Amino acid sequence: MASSEISVDLVSPGDPGWDVARQAFNLAADQRPALIAYPENAGDVLAVVDFARAKDLRVAPQRTGHAAQAIESLADTLLLRTDRLSGVELDAAARTARIAGGTLWGAVSDAAAPHGLAPLAGSSRTVGVAGYHLGGGLSLASRKLGLAASAVRAIELVTADGRAVRATADSEPELFWALRGGGGNYGVVTALEIDLFELPEIYAGNLFFPAERAREVLHAWRELTLTAPDELTLSGRILQIPDVPGPPPPLRGRAFVVVDVVFLGGESEGAELLAPLRALDPEIDTLAPAGPDVLGRVHMDPEDPVPALTDHALTGPLPPEAIDAFVDAVGPEAGSTLVSAELRQTGGALSRAAPGGGALDFLPGDHFAFGVAALIGPEAATAAQADFDRLREALAPYDVGSYFNFSERPAPISTFFGEGVIERLRAVKAQWDPDDMFVAGHPVA
Repeated sequence: MASSEISVDLVSPGDPGWDVARQAFNLAADQRPALIAYPENAGDVLAVVDFARAKDLRVAPQRTGHAAQAIESLADTLLLRTDRLSGVELDAAARTARIAGGTLWGAVSDAAAPHGLAPLAGSSRTVGVAGYHLGGGLSLASRKLGLAASAVRAIELVTADGRAVRATADSEPELFWALRGGGGNYGVVTALEIDLFELPEIYAGNLFFPAERAREVLHAWRELTLTAPDELTLSGRILQIPDVPGPPPPLRGRAFVVVDVVFLGGESEGAELLAPLRALDPEIDTLAPAGPDVLGRVHMDPEDPVPALTDHALTGPLPPEAIDAFVDAVGPEAGSTLVSAELRQTGGALSRAAPGGGALDFLPGDHFAFGVAALIGPEAATAAQADFDRLREALAPYDVGSYFNFSERPAPISTFFGEGVIERLRAVKAQWDPDDMFVAGHPVA
């Protein structure tokens, strides 16, 4: 309904549709704001921020809520849903796109792919473009092209004092720096302008092996990562597919060790690079030439809301004993309840600070580990935490830090940045949101 004080749809506790409106993509997040607003354009966002200030409410911008559990509280907070701020304006000749603040990655990839272009999209088509960039933006093309936040040209946002601001390297450069990887604590993003990349040839897909071969396959995966060019990104993961409707019958109810492959190049060179893994005779082999939109499909992320818990760690080089420890912790004989336990190669351009980059312009380490648990049943969370603890203990000797967007639980900003970066972020926060109006995961105090 629209408030008599503001011509924007508002939903209050007890209204029809309240539970749907407060739902995040991660159904495990129990969001309880004071009010929910659905602006439809940048002018509406200005009105909502002014309205919230008048009502002494804080503002939490959100599109999908993939990482909603990172927000400690929505008490006395207006949840500003950006669902209706959607759209893509593509300039294929300039290889750029202007994207409305509530747009999902699938829409951007679909618009760019017919032109042989790709954004540095994440592995999920249903993640919001704005939040993804605000936390850095890790793509399956990032080993070659870096973090997505470094490919942002401009960010338009509404600030706490009710202004529409356009931040670029030349206009409000400190704010522009903070927004690229420093989180969403500084305003409501209404649009972004990003670079697109020519990716005329991609060779990608998955290799499925029975989970019992996890040790053998992951050792071979590790060996291949040691010589992989930056154009090649490889994930090795143990995947337990629930016996539920949805997955195809050959996969449903089974466990696999899966190697996910993205090679930014042609089929002949890609096939040569992947020959050592294919020689292990996978049960399913989907490697093939692909279009640029494969970046959001090859990882097979769920496209519908799910209840889940996750945990992760960035790691340094992984020696053979680290692979054995990983399999011992979450492999087929460990009794793990994790739906997916993954090791993904990083390094390459991700390890180098981007010229003119933002608050997060590189990732430490050579890999990351990521675990996902589906919260099905009353004991699922307890079992998942035990599995995460085992995984973290196995990789503790190689832990080098955390990545902002993968930290889906409350964590201090010092988890992700050194003191010099934190001081700059605090200075930006003090200038643009001194009363701490905006609520986001991992806040800058």
